[in-house]
Amino acid sequence: MEKTKLLFDLDGTIIDSSRGIYASLNYAIKEMNRSPLPQKTLKTFIGPPLMESFLNIGMSEDEAKEAIDHYRTLYKEKGMYQVTPYQGIEKVLTQLAEKYELFIATSKPEFFAVKIMKHLDYMKFFNGIYGADLKGVRSDKKGVIHDALKAEKIGDLSTVVMIGDRAHDITGAKENGIDSIGVLYGFGEKKELIEAGAQKIISKPTELLNIFQ
Repeated sequence: MEKTKLLFDLDGTIIDSSRGIYASLNYAIKEMNRSPLPQKTLKTFIGPPLMESFLNIGMSEDEAKEAIDHYRTLYKEKGMYQVTPYQGIEKVLTQLAEKYELFIATSKPEFFAVKIMKHLDYMKFFNGIYGADLKGVRSDKKGVIHDALKAEKIGDLSTVVMIGDRAHDITGAKENGIDSIGVLYGFGEKKELIEAGAQKIISKPTELLNIFQ
């Protein structure tokens, strides 16, 4: 019998990465000579691919590419390290890793995800880290999950669960034929997780220990 595989989103599920992301976004917007974004708009950037989010605020594709370059300039320097693990998540990962295979599946570039996991000393919990590429060829959650399943040669999709805080985590799971759990302690709303089709919704990390006993 195959072990259950748990795919975790990163931003808003394992870590609160808002401080570094907001600082990098504000820097990019300033460099593009645009008006500062309100907090509500900044929040929508956490989770989806950057290109998608910049396009959503009215940038052309060329402008969005330039904004991403500006964003990554500050993010590489210090933004990626301005993260805080959610309360209880280390305990949860420690216990789950003893019985299940854990993976990261994030729309953040894999390059950054690996550096953040090493910075936090969290690599020991995960069997693999999967994310977007820096060129944006693979950036949506559907593609990231698909590549993770393929790379790990996972045949029985009933053994896989995606855990994330935004609608695209849930729809990405559905499009790949796997179950999903939505989390409310990140950056998504309960309404978006329900409408996306999350099988379960939790309000704090430790509730995962009740689901996966």
